Amino acid sequence: MQIAPLLKKLSEARGVSGYEAEVRGIVTEEFGRYADEVRTDKLGSVIALKRGEGDEPRRRIMLAGHMDEIGLIVTKLEKGFLHFTSVGGFDARTLLGQEVTVHGREELPGIIGSRPPHVLPKEEREKTIPLDKLFIDVGVGKGELERLVRVGDLVTLQREFTQLKGDLVAGKSFDDRTAVAAILVCLEGLASVRHAWDVYAVATVQEEVGMRGAITSTYGLAPDAAIAIDATFGNQPGVSEAETVEMGKGPAIAFGPNVHPRLYEALVEVAKELEIPYQVEPVPGRSGTDAWAIQVTREGIPTALLSIPLRYMHTSVETVSLKDVERTGRLMAGFIGRSSEEFVKMLN
Repeated sequence: MQIAPLLKKLSEARGVSGYEAEVRGIVTEEFGRYADEVRTDKLGSVIALKRGEGDEPRRRIMLAGHMDEIGLIVTKLEKGFLHFTSVGGFDARTLLGQEVTVHGREELPGIIGSRPPHVLPKEEREKTIPLDKLFIDVGVGKGELERLVRVGDLVTLQREFTQLKGDLVAGKSFDDRTAVAAILVCLEGLASVRHAWDVYAVATVQEEVGMRGAITSTYGLAPDAAIAIDATFGNQPGVSEAETVEMGKGPAIAFGPNVHPRLYEALVEVAKELEIPYQVEPVPGRSGTDAWAIQVTREGIPTALLSIPLRYMHTSVETVSLKDVERTGRLMAGFIGRSSEEFVKMLN
């Protein structure tokens, strides 16, 4: 599998939380290349099934990565400019000067601007400009803007996928479409592996606004075990090594109260057996990922968390290592190929 073109297609697609239709179509098509069945649940998550071998009912494992992205939404039109707020967790410091696409009656290119520092009071010049002081300029007058754009229209950051040196790539919405790519690597690997479990690959929706897709899809599937895949903080200047994991050194396998200890141990064992580089990430409390929602669904689901190191999270230049994405997928495929009925009993 060529991961770079796949990730480019996923990254550049629109899919703000609650409005994932465009990226959902791409994911549905890609899952369909490897799965026996693909469907969309009532909330909008894509669920693909790759059947295991043996008599039914078979044990179920769920692989979950969210396909939604943070975005913006128009709140007011004023004198030919658009005011907006965020859908998900943007840092206002990263927005000024960004190129955007306004999804109105037609798609409009725009830029995010503000009052220039020359006209600001002295005490405001060194402060972060809050969201309500930023605006979008699409280059049309008041009347034309009112015809083309309405309150509630979505806005996405405009950013092309960029190949950096080595195996690093940069772009928007890698949190968490790198996980979707890793799941596809896993499904491709399982095509040549005999596995006993039914594998449910799920691209969840609305993670950025409350992990809602993970809640509903897990409840519907009721898996025997689950692995959530998300992004974690890659190493970079100014951030403590204790809070980051290294880029290009493989996925981070989490341990802590959000993770079933047997699943953690099994993933580490498989990584060692297959000589897949990995890192260990302590998560002492709430992980803030789909793993948190999955773990406490129904009577509780044994859950693991794999994280792909990522720099500049929740910006338009999120950066990852393609090797880390590929290794995450191979680790999941290796784990699933070695899972048995006896292992499930150890989870209880």
